[in-house]
Amino acid sequence: MNNYIEIKDLSSVASAVKEAIALKSNPYKYKKLGTHKTLVMLFFNASLRTRLSTEKAAKHLGMDVIVLNVTDAWQLEFESGVVMSLNTSEHVKEAAQVISQYADILAVRAFPSLTDKQKDLSEWILSSFIRYATVPIINMESATGHPLQALADAITIEEIKRTPKPKVVLSWAPHPKALPHAVANSFIEMMQTIDVQFSITHPEGYELNPDIVKDTPVIYDQDEALKGADFVYVKNWSNYTDYGKITSQDPQWMMTQEKLGAAQFMHCLPVRRNVVVEDAVLDSEQSIVIAQSNNRTFAAQLVLKKILENG
Repeated sequence: MNNYIEIKDLSSVASAVKEAIALKSNPYKYKKLGTHKTLVMLFFNASLRTRLSTEKAAKHLGMDVIVLNVTDAWQLEFESGVVMSLNTSEHVKEAAQVISQYADILAVRAFPSLTDKQKDLSEWILSSFIRYATVPIINMESATGHPLQALADAITIEEIKRTPKPKVVLSWAPHPKALPHAVANSFIEMMQTIDVQFSITHPEGYELNPDIVKDTPVIYDQDEALKGADFVYVKNWSNYTDYGKITSQDPQWMMTQEKLGAAQFMHCLPVRRNVVVEDAVLDSEQSIVIAQSNNRTFAAQLVLKKILENG
């Protein structure tokens, strides 16, 4: 594997999930693989799980890690042909090449603006590093995708499922802030690659990118969608058509114990209690959000291992 930008960069999701689970039993088995190798992580946005889990994964493999919060250091320029007479002091053309001299693998986290749809869809920050860097790139969440989270989600479902083909539902939930589509997008793409019964439920008007949803069933009645579910993944996303806007905050879509039934509750975290999901769900044994967050380490470790093995 040369890069991990999106889920399809994995040659086999099933094999990747199996190998990641195996890594959990002996995390330091391949520690020599990353000896004298450096992972540089660039954060254009704040992070808790992604930063800690990816750094831990790299150290399991014997790598050195450098972390840079880019916006705390300086403002990078991404536009071509621009006169840099305002607040940007370095162009990504130079920055990506310079950082590549210090890194064997470069990981980037950059959220969308949620104001310029076409610019966000172009993945202007991530794609700039792919274009100008000279080392492999890992997507630690971009404007449109979060493939590390999706891999951790697939690992979690595989470990916990009680039936060969579980019913998995992605449910929208209310939130006071406009949130990106990245987690939902990558979860959908991942569920489309593994053996599950998968559907999406959200209020009318909150349809996601049709190029990602494809023929996945969308059910506008949340109660109907959740019937018989084995896993319920709850996530807010802002309006995709009326881009980046909050056009519904219907509290009836909050996940409750009554709605969840016997299903396992999933969320990428962080989560707003009693807005997105009630305390009774998060504090119950049906909540597997901590298991998901633990699997972030082994999703990242699997990706790093594959890239290191590729030389």
